[in-house]
Amino acid sequence: MQHAVGSELPPPHGPGRTAWAGQAPEATGQVPLPQGGPVHAPGFPLAQGGVHHPAPPAPVPPDPRTATLAVLLIGPAGAGKTSVAKYWAGHRRAPTAHISLDDVREWVRAGFADPQTGWNEQSETQYRLARRTCGFAARNFLANGISCVIDDAVFPDRPVVGLGGWKRHVGPGLLPVVLLPGLEVVLERNAQRSGNRRLTDEEVARIHGRMAGWYGSGLPIIDNSQLDVPATAQVLDDVLARAISSPPVW
Repeated sequence: MQHAVGSELPPPHGPGRTAWAGQAPEATGQVPLPQGGPVHAPGFPLAQGGVHHPAPPAPVPPDPRTATLAVLLIGPAGAGKTSVAKYWAGHRRAPTAHISLDDVREWVRAGFADPQTGWNEQSETQYRLARRTCGFAARNFLANGISCVIDDAVFPDRPVVGLGGWKRHVGPGLLPVVLLPGLEVVLERNAQRSGNRRLTDEEVARIHGRMAGWYGSGLPIIDNSQLDVPATAQVLDDVLARAISSPPVW
């Protein structure tokens, strides 16, 4: 039976053929995605027995502009997470992807559960799905040698949206950094937003107050109240250089 040009059927095996369960290991891009647990970030070697141990501090810290990294940028609404993440990802010397949890949550169109109308079982479910999707994407990028930066408003006092889930989905090499400018700054930035990304002043103040719980947590915190996006990205590089040499315990 003949087929029209450009519509040839793929061979039973090899390029162009989908690998079904039981046929071949799952492959994503050029590197097979390991089965089971998360991919450890390059620079954080996997010891025998499956236990992850941070690499010992090097005499000269690795250059965060070229190292393959997985970064979680945390902060309240209006902190500049997305702007800084996009800029940082776009100005690195190494291939880098930006993953925004809010963008992934909003992939759901009909039936979207907006947390602004109240945190409930459905909004929690959609958040968990989005985080899992972001984590899979990050693992996929890392497995193929591409760094990633994820931005999310992770609360220090809310286990369901805490760091544990990110660590579980991405891996122990994930480097969390907190952006926490002053309240007047986040209020001003929030006022420039539109649609469901704009919150009430009361909600912004409440979120900002809860984010103060990161002080004393051991995570690096950047006060970017007086910094523009490029300057904040430079400080982020400096913070990551120290974190690579001496990963925070979290």
